[in-house]
Amino acid sequence: MAQDHLNIVELTTEPHKQEDDEAVSKDENKKNFMALQAIQNSRRPDTVLIEIEAIHSANIARNMPNNINTEKSSFPFISFNENKEKLGREGQQWYPNAVNEKITDQGKTALHIAVAAGDEDIVEKLVDLMSEEGLEIQDNDGWTALAETAFAGNYRMAKCMLTKNQHLASIGDVDGRLPAVLAIEGGYKELAWYLFSLTPLEYLKGVSGATLCTKAIYTRTLAIALDLLGNDRHLALALDKDDVSPLYALASTPNAFPSKNQLVFWKRWIYALQAEMCQLVSSLLNLVFGIKDLYEMALANYQHHELIWYMCCEIKMSNDETRKTGCVDTAILRAIKEGNFEFVYAIVRTNPDLLWCKDDKGRTIFPSAVLYRQTKIFSLIYGLHVKLPKVYSQDCFNNNILHMAGMLEASTQLNRIPGAALQMQRELQWFKEVESIVNPQLKEALNKDGLTPQELFTCEHKDMRKAGEQQMKNTASSCTVVGALIVTIMFAAAFTIPGGNDQATGLPMFLNKKLFKLFIVSDSLSLFSSATSILMFLGILTSSYEEEDFLEVLPRKMIIGLFTLIFSIAFMMIAFCVALLLMFHGQTWFVNPIIFLASVPVTLFVLMQLPPLIGMVSSTYGSSIFDRKMECWF
Repeated sequence: MAQDHLNIVELTTEPHKQEDDEAVSKDENKKNFMALQAIQNSRRPDTVLIEIEAIHSANIARNMPNNINTEKSSFPFISFNENKEKLGREGQQWYPNAVNEKITDQGKTALHIAVAAGDEDIVEKLVDLMSEEGLEIQDNDGWTALAETAFAGNYRMAKCMLTKNQHLASIGDVDGRLPAVLAIEGGYKELAWYLFSLTPLEYLKGVSGATLCTKAIYTRTLAIALDLLGNDRHLALALDKDDVSPLYALASTPNAFPSKNQLVFWKRWIYALQAEMCQLVSSLLNLVFGIKDLYEMALANYQHHELIWYMCCEIKMSNDETRKTGCVDTAILRAIKEGNFEFVYAIVRTNPDLLWCKDDKGRTIFPSAVLYRQTKIFSLIYGLHVKLPKVYSQDCFNNNILHMAGMLEASTQLNRIPGAALQMQRELQWFKEVESIVNPQLKEALNKDGLTPQELFTCEHKDMRKAGEQQMKNTASSCTVVGALIVTIMFAAAFTIPGGNDQATGLPMFLNKKLFKLFIVSDSLSLFSSATSILMFLGILTSSYEEEDFLEVLPRKMIIGLFTLIFSIAFMMIAFCVALLLMFHGQTWFVNPIIFLASVPVTLFVLMQLPPLIGMVSSTYGSSIFDRKMECWF
């Protein structure tokens, strides 16, 4: 059927003869051979194929029983033409229950094959013919036909099977994956919810329930996860088939939380508004303003907080052994690495004893937050009444929290900062901040390699410092060339003024015109700005590039240099446009298009340089990256 050879089996008794139409004969012979081969391959291993191999017609092979006795067989090979009516009439009677049997080496039924072919009509007809027990037949991998359907995501075929046998939703494969799990893994959320709604709760315990819950969290089908935990909170710390708990799965998905979604200010306002609204009002906002994505984000945020609440309650009621098997410590430390602030804050606030959790290297929460450069999580330290001794504990390599600030670990937060120079600046800010709160004795503490925190910082950031130096030099060199050209042009323009000079007095011809005064002011500002930018960039090129220079000295010079260079280009174009207006006074139809074109290079340069410039200003002179006003929470 899948290969379009069913007509050969149903309509053909023998292949065409050579004297018939040659093209038709050749095509049917080919199809007959392929159909016959498929039938032979589908026989069970205990079937004797001697008699089947002697047959040259797929139609005859199809009607043969599956348990031929080779010794007493009276199958009429030679006199087929004389007995073909008998074969056609009695063939179905020899094997009447074939629709409920496995027919391939992989243990699949005809329904499995029809599902794989995606033929909904054939599936519905087969389901009508099959018994309820036949629908429950599993292949060698433990997949029922419904499991195949769930993974393919066909809602119509799944509903057809479940209407006849609802128990199919409770049959898992050899790995314990229920059909609802297979649907989620394929990304079919609607079908997954339908299958989940038909799965009895007694089948959603232990590994099966935990597997469905973790998959629902990973794929953000959070309604299913909430329903599962609402019925059985013990699933929060249960392990799935991959030895992962739903708690760990939630810790690994930070993008569902608002702190990980970068939105413009008006979207943040609407997002916060929707979080406080009921679903009906939010739906109206979606309809009017077309902000479905924001509604979905707000809904996901609400569902995640509900999940965290369930999990916090379960952790609070659990013992140490359950927490260990449920990967509680591992989940918290994974959330720190991912920057999942809401998760970490909720867990440790509900269960303060988890502040002492450690990873396999002996690192607690705050050293881990420093290591992965998670500012919001580290800022929780300012909400403590007293600095806890465990905060400053050492790991198995004798590294204290200041050593962590000196390490250069792969961090998603650091990778978001553009350019090695700004990354070096942020690393220095981290080190200085941690240094300001630790006991002075820790500054000179040695790790197992005999390095102090400062020495470790220098060693770890050697390559980053060189990359930052190269970036600064390349930028300064390019901008110096541009600034020098502008100085040359503006200096020359000051003495070759539009309109020329009066031969008698030597004064400019347009001295009394306001546009001429604007030209002189623009030319002067452009000249002075470009000269200032050159001096700043020369200062960068001649810098010694010590570590401390990246904290403020080099960024300050770059900020001044870029700002003055942008001003010089802008005023240069203004001077050019004013000069055109003076020379072609009254010819606006000619001058206006040129003025418009003159604004293009200025706009392009601003668009290219302004974003990194603003980022540099914010990083250097903006508010601290740490929230030192964190309210007391413990």
